[in-house]
Amino acid sequence: MVSAIQHKREAFWFYRFLSIIYDQCTDLGTWTEAQRDEAVEDLNLNDRNLVVVDVGGGTGYTTTGVVRHVDAKNVTILDQSPHQLAKAKQKKQLKDCTIIEGDAEDLPFPTDYADRYISCGSIEYWPEPQRGVNEAFRVIKKGGRAVMVGPVHPTHWLSSLFADMWMLFPKEEDYIEWFQKAGFVDVKLRRLNPKWYRGARRHGLIMGCCVSGVKPISGPSPLELGPKREVVTKGVNPILFLWRCFLGFLGIIWYTVIPVYMWIKDKITPAGRPI
Repeated sequence: MVSAIQHKREAFWFYRFLSIIYDQCTDLGTWTEAQRDEAVEDLNLNDRNLVVVDVGGGTGYTTTGVVRHVDAKNVTILDQSPHQLAKAKQKKQLKDCTIIEGDAEDLPFPTDYADRYISCGSIEYWPEPQRGVNEAFRVIKKGGRAVMVGPVHPTHWLSSLFADMWMLFPKEEDYIEWFQKAGFVDVKLRRLNPKWYRGARRHGLIMGCCVSGVKPISGPSPLELGPKREVVTKGVNPILFLWRCFLGFLGIIWYTVIPVYMWIKDKITPAGRPI
């Protein structure tokens, strides 16, 4: 099913339309403010002068949590979607941020540039997650911290089918392996669940886990990779694009139904009993 997954170029057009309602959809049980704040907490933003990059920052949903702890002038939001970034530019709390278009697998920042790196809900569109994690390692300074949030592959057969049709849903051990191979130390992973999820993971979540790591040395990642697999500037096959979009919308419908379903189960299932 991997060939059906939307990647960066398809995501560009996908978010051309989703950007219209993106902020209204984010807090419906797939990526809540509480989950976002947990992820930002893992960045250890203990100084308002820290330089932070938010990669795949989109409309700035995550960045609004970051600028509560650091000065907005020190924060850069990067995304490949100008339509998502246009929404970020409209937010008053982000007016002093630097907002640029760019590719998560080929970041336009110098090596050892930032103190912190965060990316939420972007890795699922990367053809080569290891390359994106390597870039996270490269751009932060020695002793800097990177935090990445993304979906986790479900175990329920039907949820697994829809996950595989829609985007990349890695396993938790994949995230840890990517970080360790890139050269990060003190790699930690924790699950990000809405408060009503009660720990049941079989259906998966759009934002299912948060992995973090510390850069122990200066310079790029010691893991060398070959040429990039996907060239963003290359055009898309319209038939394949429409097919992927169709599958993507099926996935969106399913992963909109799941939070509603789990919320209802939480209301009707006695406290203390798993759902």
